[in-house]
Amino acid sequence: MTFRRYSSQRTSITRRSGVLQIGQLIGLGALTPTLLPAVRSEDASSGKMRTQAKSCVLIWLDGGPSHLETFDLKPSAPQEVRGPLSAIQTAVPGVSIGECLPQTAKLMRDVAVIRSMTSPLGEHNLGTHYMLSGFKPTPALEYPSFSTVANFRLGTTDRLLPGHVAIPDVRVGGAAYRGLGYLPPSSGAFAVGGDPASDQFAVRNMTVAEGLTLDRIERRRQFAEQIARWSAGADSSVPAEFDQAFRMVTSPEAAAAFALEEEPSDVRRRYGPKTIGQSCLLARRLVERGVNYVTVTNRGWDTHQDLTTRLKDGFRGSRHPVGLIPSLDLAVSSLIHDLKDRRLLDETLVVVMGEFGRTPKLNPGGGRDHWPRVFSVMMAGGGVVGGQVIGASDSVGESPADRPVTPSDLVATIYTLLGIDPQLELTTPDRRPVRLTPAGAQVVRELTG
Repeated sequence: MTFRRYSSQRTSITRRSGVLQIGQLIGLGALTPTLLPAVRSEDASSGKMRTQAKSCVLIWLDGGPSHLETFDLKPSAPQEVRGPLSAIQTAVPGVSIGECLPQTAKLMRDVAVIRSMTSPLGEHNLGTHYMLSGFKPTPALEYPSFSTVANFRLGTTDRLLPGHVAIPDVRVGGAAYRGLGYLPPSSGAFAVGGDPASDQFAVRNMTVAEGLTLDRIERRRQFAEQIARWSAGADSSVPAEFDQAFRMVTSPEAAAAFALEEEPSDVRRRYGPKTIGQSCLLARRLVERGVNYVTVTNRGWDTHQDLTTRLKDGFRGSRHPVGLIPSLDLAVSSLIHDLKDRRLLDETLVVVMGEFGRTPKLNPGGGRDHWPRVFSVMMAGGGVVGGQVIGASDSVGESPADRPVTPSDLVATIYTLLGIDPQLELTTPDRRPVRLTPAGAQVVRELTG
């Protein structure tokens, strides 16, 4: 599976800079980097495995969620280990999770939890790169995220909406890792840019500037199209992404996909008032309309201090004083419930994770610090065998005690669930073959059945 390297060297207007100008001409702005000329895979339609999941919603808990307060509590451990929260039983006998996840607990038969994730990387950017790509970072090459790879394989522009949407953006793990790696910009995510929980929520660059009519935009499009043809050369066609960008910014149907105000008020309340809840509701709307990959980024999980306030109670005086975990509970449970109710759960993979876990002992500030040696990941839908816990940490949540799972294994499993062979190779711009996952990666068969 290869792609051709783009190498225009014009000194005046290159194809890349020309298309960037097109985006500015028609008012697309931040849309443009996602919709630059796609470099097609030469065999994108070959070697596909049977697809179980047609879509994937990644809920990225940026900063590193505490496994000891969410999916791997230790009620029998000393107080400095078990922390401020208690465990509750789930719908699966013998399986318990944190007290702030009561709605998720009811859906445990649809959910699988890996409690033995393990990584040596406890720094945000490095851990993020490893978790999202399956490769440990190296100065020699930045690897793409699994969502970017999957979107690259999809490789279609004959659609109204992008194949991958990021809510609100792609800044994860300290904002240094964008997930594009060595793949072309057209494989990346379209960043929504706004906060779906805000009363003034609007998708960046999806509204027409004051004074611009569709006729004026069309004239600008035609002019920019001529520039694109000239900069690409007489023997080249205008990139299909250009027309996709134009269709998206002028289409009522595209705008409607992001119109959360169309949802009934009781549905919006069920997802919760926080950004993560409304972002997951938006993710459901996008999946329903054919978007294949949605990344919801929820920040604030780097909880070095005051776990009770940050994770459970929320800050007094805030507009919605609810902690991170109850907000996550409402968002994830509502997403799973709605996907199941709409018969979309079997074909939509839901993944909830961050870059690592937290230390097995509380620090003097009442928080927990970075801890990659063992942590948890939650998955549902998309062919995942639910109602189970895979692996285990030791009695204090410090190390894997059974069935260790690496980020490489996890990404190989996600590829498998998405119908992509994890042993497939791509070719970098310098003609270097690179597997989708490292040679030692093992699919977690308990998840795939």
